[in-house]
Amino acid sequence: MDMRRLVGENVRRIRLKKGLTQEQLADVSGFGQQYISGLEQGRRNPTVVTVYELATALGVSHIELMAPPRARRGPPSP
Repeated sequence: MDMRRLVGENVRRIRLKKGLTQEQLADVSGFGQQYISGLEQGRRNPTVVTVYELATALGVSHIELMAPPRARRGPPSP
């Protein structure tokens, strides 16, 4: 999977889970709303520092923003 798209999808999923708008995430992260929008659409190529700052603003680990969908599901049921 394209890492730009993966990070963007994870940012969007976590942002929505926390009940934040793009504008609210922009306010707490210091990035612009248009940047957040482009990131969520997979059009931005975030740096390591950007991933860290967004993770901090969302209250999650930077690893969670880069985890593929399979890795987020947890261990299989017995």
